[in-house]
Amino acid sequence: MVALVDVRRLTPRTDAVLADPRLAAAEERLGRAIVRAAVQHAQEQARAGEIDPSAVADCAAAALPSLAATLTPVINATGVLLHTNIGRAPLSQAAREAILAAAGCTDLEFDLATGQRGRRGRGMLSALAAAVPAAEAVHVVNNNAAALVLAATALAGGGQSPGREIIVSRGELIEIGDGFRLPDLIESTGAQIREVGTTNRTTAADYAAAVGPQTAFVLKVHPSNYRIEGFTANASISELAGLSVPVVGDIGSGLLYPHPLLPDEPDANSWLTAGAALVTASGDKLLGGPQAGLVLGQSDLVARLARHPLARALRVDKLTIAALEATLTGPQAPIATQLMADHGELEERARRLAAELAELGIDARPAATEAAVGGGGAPGQALPSSAVSLPAEFADELRAGVAVRRGTRPAVVGRIENGRLLLDLRAVAPAEDAQLAAAITAAAS
Repeated sequence: MVALVDVRRLTPRTDAVLADPRLAAAEERLGRAIVRAAVQHAQEQARAGEIDPSAVADCAAAALPSLAATLTPVINATGVLLHTNIGRAPLSQAAREAILAAAGCTDLEFDLATGQRGRRGRGMLSALAAAVPAAEAVHVVNNNAAALVLAATALAGGGQSPGREIIVSRGELIEIGDGFRLPDLIESTGAQIREVGTTNRTTAADYAAAVGPQTAFVLKVHPSNYRIEGFTANASISELAGLSVPVVGDIGSGLLYPHPLLPDEPDANSWLTAGAALVTASGDKLLGGPQAGLVLGQSDLVARLARHPLARALRVDKLTIAALEATLTGPQAPIATQLMADHGELEERARRLAAELAELGIDARPAATEAAVGGGGAPGQALPSSAVSLPAEFADELRAGVAVRRGTRPAVVGRIENGRLLLDLRAVAPAEDAQLAAAITAAAS
């Protein structure tokens, strides 16, 4: 009589699998919990008869992620240079290296020369001050919304009941990302909003008429994620600077100086030169750095913000400090290169990639496109670009295929237009072309 053995009962024990050299090494890199989860999943596959019990270690090793974190690298082929959902501005190589250097212990708040406590982020603050000479003083918090909240709290809210008034044009009461609205943000500080003008027309006289004993400051907001055209009017910073109260300007995008391709985008140095008392901006948009909120302006007001108790809750960490300093002092950030990309070179790259893919039997074609700045910057400003056009069914595999989930290649995110997947090259670095071609080739197989 022959006894039949259920092969599923031959599934190796967890400790035996974890002893595999590949998995033991992975524990050092990824941690025991991640490796154990991969082993248990492979064991379940063996017990279900999906794989041979002898293949458990192999399957577990193949399923391990490349990093202990779940964030997945993405090639941005959307044509939106500062895409909020995929991390806005990519950091320069100098900024990435600065983050690695700062990952261990650093002299963050320590003076190595004296052995005493030092000023936190002093190098970064000095670099920011040097980059915006019209600013008497600078401060940095964790994003631009935080900069506005800090200004409103320190200058108009701050526990007073009721808080003082902040004068804002009705045409500038914007909604920012994910449903957050500027009026709600300001009112959460205890400050009161005094609306002036209309949606399409607000003059300097409207602001002047509203200024009173309870006015803390005038807030001038650049409506960076939309445009109002036609019968419009708005007051300039120079006009508002003549009022008897400070003017706080929110430029949002993080442009420090005028840019030739973005004539309608305000910059920090120009608004300060025109008379703004404070300017707030983002670090991870047109500046091309990490997420941060820049506060620039008059030394007495910046000092009030920096010493307010809320400033401690909004301060940036050592990695942000390192990346922002390297962005300010190092070579130009990728966003600067993307903005100034030569259209002819983009067309040539698209033709070359499409031809290489077509030789492999892939339905790939070059296509003329228009890119956008994104991130709430330069609304309506079209940037001529070029793309590789593919059948729409490539989108899912490139974005979330098995290779992406296993961490063996970056995700590729494009956009669908007229039934085709467009992989716009303006935000794709030339050095990423080979990775892009390899991902497309793998998706086609």
